[in-house]
Amino acid sequence: MDPSLLERLLDPSFYPVPTRKVEHLQTHISHLFLTHERAYKVKKEVNFGFLDYSTLEKRRAFAFKEVELNSRLSPHIYLGVWGLGRRGGEWEWMPPREPEVEEVAVEMVRLPQEGMLKEMVMEDRVPPNTMAKIARKVARFHEEALEDPNFTSLGTPQGFKKNTDENFHQTKEFVGITISPWDLEFIKDKTEEFYRRRGTLMEERAMQGLVKDCHGDLHSQHICLWEGRVYIYDCIEFNERFRYSDVASEVAFLTMDLEFLSVPHLAQEFLEHYLKERPDTTLREILPFYQCYRAFVRGKVESFLLKDPAIPKRKKLEALLRAHRYFFLARRYAEVMV
Repeated sequence: MDPSLLERLLDPSFYPVPTRKVEHLQTHISHLFLTHERAYKVKKEVNFGFLDYSTLEKRRAFAFKEVELNSRLSPHIYLGVWGLGRRGGEWEWMPPREPEVEEVAVEMVRLPQEGMLKEMVMEDRVPPNTMAKIARKVARFHEEALEDPNFTSLGTPQGFKKNTDENFHQTKEFVGITISPWDLEFIKDKTEEFYRRRGTLMEERAMQGLVKDCHGDLHSQHICLWEGRVYIYDCIEFNERFRYSDVASEVAFLTMDLEFLSVPHLAQEFLEHYLKERPDTTLREILPFYQCYRAFVRGKVESFLLKDPAIPKRKKLEALLRAHRYFFLARRYAEVMV
C-alpha cells in the first residue's frame, strides 16, 4: 500500500462516517481499518498463486465479488465498494470506477467484538444454544447453496488433490520453522493413503450433490452473534476451487477450529445439531480427512505471515506459535483419518 494512503487511512478525520479513532489490523492478504461504526478492508497487492490481488483491476473485481457473496450469510452488513484516489494531490473517497482510483476498499458495518464467537469462546461466555443456532444457519445455507456440475469434480480425489498438493508444495520453505520434516511427510503419506483407500467415498458424496458453493473459510473469527442473529462473514471470494467443496469440509473447518481453541465439547455440539438439521450418513467418516486439511491450511496461512515485511516482529512470533499448534493438530487428525 502507498505509504501516504496508509497514513490517511490511519487518520480518523479521513473517513466518510465520523469516528474518533481507527484500529489497523492485518492478515496475510488484507489491511482492515476499524472505525466506530464501520470496517474497511483493503486487499494487499499480493499473488500466492491460489490468490491473485496483484493488479488494481483484480482487487476491484474481487471487492465487488466479496460484497455479493457475503450478502448470502450477512445481509445488510456488506455496504459496498469505495474507490480511493488522489485529486489535487490529496487522497479522497470516490466511486470505485473513477479514473483517479488507485485503490479500493470494501465497506462493512462493524460487528461488535464482544459478539465474535472466538472472543466468547476464549472468555468462556458462550450462551446456551449458541452452537444450535450456528448449526441451523450453516445447515440451511448448505441446503440452499448452489450446485454446479462444473465444480462437482472438486469433491473427488482427482479434483481435491490439487488443494492438498498445493499445500504441501507451499509449505516446503517452512520445514524446520513451523513444521517438522517428519510431520510433513507423515501427513502427506496419510493423505495419499486416504485417496487410495477412501477415494470412492469422496466420489460418492460428489455424485450425491454434496459439493456446493459454500463459505470456504468457516471458523470462529468469522461468526458473530449480534442482536439475536448469527452473522457469518468474510467468505472466500478469490478462488472458486476453495469455495466450492463438499459440505463436510466446511463442517470440518469449524469443528477443527473449536478443537484448536480447546473447546471440543462445542465442536461436538455443533456437529450433532448440524446432523439433526441436515442428516448425512457418511459425514463422520470423512470428517478427519477434511479436519486435517483445514488445520494444515491454517498452519500454512500463519506461516505466510512470517514472510510479510509489514507484520511486526511480535505478531510474527505469535503467528509462528499458532502455526506450530495447527500443524500439530493436523498430524493428530492424520493419525485417525484412514
